[in-house]
Amino acid sequence: MARFSKVLRKTDIKKRLSVPTGFLSSLPSFNAGGHAVDFQAVDGSGRVWTFRCSIRRNGHPKPVISKGWLAYVHSKSLKVGDKVQFLKEKNDAAGAKMHAYEIRAEKEIKIFGAVFGYAPII
Repeated sequence: MARFSKVLRKTDIKKRLSVPTGFLSSLPSFNAGGHAVDFQAVDGSGRVWTFRCSIRRNGHPKPVISKGWLAYVHSKSLKVGDKVQFLKEKNDAAGAKMHAYEIRAEKEIKIFGAVFGYAPII
């Protein structure tokens, strides 16, 4: 299972989600010469979200998730300090490999200004 988790910052909430370069290997293949790939992820309520991960054309790839991301942020009422996770599992079904992506969001829990933990958002 591939996994990527991130505590959200202002740019992640307002514009796009920057992701680690290592996450690229768990995504579907980019077309030859392409700089973006769409993929779907299901949340805890079963809703399917379509996201686009894109990279720079030159130099360090610096991957970001743009398309669909802000709709997800607004739907889950995410704020700076909340956490998001992407998971990918490989399943063998009838001899063909299928990739399933899951997205999870967690609200930051603060008590007297100190982060106490995170609670799942469905």
